[in-house]
Amino acid sequence: MASGQDVAHKKQQELQLQYTNYKNTLQSLAQKVGEIEQEIEEHKLVTETLQPLPADRRCFRLINGVLVERTVKDVLPALKTNSDGLKQVLEELVKQYKTKQDEMDKWKRKNNIQVVAN
Repeated sequence: MASGQDVAHKKQQELQLQYTNYKNTLQSLAQKVGEIEQEIEEHKLVTETLQPLPADRRCFRLINGVLVERTVKDVLPALKTNSDGLKQVLEELVKQYKTKQDEMDKWKRKNNIQVVAN
């Protein structure tokens, strides 16, 4: 009888560990999505600020911790490229999040998992 309880307890621990792993993965993906969204907003703000300025006006850009002097006409295309790249990364992260969420939902149904709030 004790060995049956041990097996059930071990199974319960494995399920709890898997659930925790799913939750941690989803949380880290959501955090990355938030960071990327914030960067996209910053790029948008800078772009909106620079667009009405003359193309030959000096501006400064931080590249790998080094402040570099450029002109508006040099910086705007780079900002657009970076922003487009960030949007692609964001789309990929959202897809990963949805896939992991679906995977977790299937796992919960398969193992008849019900989440109980403390």
